[in-house]
Amino acid sequence: MKFDDLDTKMRRYETAHDHCVLPGLLMVARLDGRSFTRLTKETHHFEAPFDVTFRDHMTATIEHLMSIGIRFVYGYTQSDEISLLFHRDAGEFDRKLRKLNSVLAGEASAAFSLRLGSVGCFDCRISQLPTPELVRDYFRWRQEDATRNSLNAHCYWLLRKAGESSTAATAGLKHLDLSGKNEFLHQRGVNFNHLPAWQKRGVGVYWENCEKTGLNPKTGTTTKTTRRRLKVDLELPMKNQYSLFLATRLREAGAPLPDK
Repeated sequence: MKFDDLDTKMRRYETAHDHCVLPGLLMVARLDGRSFTRLTKETHHFEAPFDVTFRDHMTATIEHLMSIGIRFVYGYTQSDEISLLFHRDAGEFDRKLRKLNSVLAGEASAAFSLRLGSVGCFDCRISQLPTPELVRDYFRWRQEDATRNSLNAHCYWLLRKAGESSTAATAGLKHLDLSGKNEFLHQRGVNFNHLPAWQKRGVGVYWENCEKTGLNPKTGTTTKTTRRRLKVDLELPMKNQYSLFLATRLREAGAPLPDK
């Protein structure tokens, strides 16, 4: 069989299940670390429940992903996960899910591993969201998850550091609701409201314009230029203020929320 005929024949099997996101649909990619509990607590012994170095590894991974030529307008991280909002008109890889998932997982794993100094792997899945409201709800959902995880983690590790076993610490918190866990911390000298915002709300990364002053070598005059750079935001707002913040990100994504 001629090579061209063989190539055509075999590529049918390779691309038979290719699916492309329809034009106009909004996309959010979510990447999750694989076995990161073991990686962060047993292999590298990061500080529990939160570690600044690990946080910086995650935000640097977002910055890398937002600089690889795919039209992302917002990145968000909490715990061992990353969420990325595409521009509505992003068309890289013809919007093929298989290609986007594999490239993003590979890029994230490589960037994170280089910073960590050992192997850290991510998987990736993409949500196809038909309305800007659903994008807003997605990121509100992930931030609410961050707050709940933070509350649970601070309670759990307070008990662990007091000498409780993993099983006993988990059992001790099992029947407490959110207010009960807040009170649990308060009684032990920890005010959840006073903890760093990034531990409770996650970290955002987005583009901003900055003005730079330089010297024109030909004329000797001072010139000003506007350039885009990535901003790492450790003080994200919450609840309704976060919705307003997300409305700005959605306008940048070409998908403004409708006026109400």
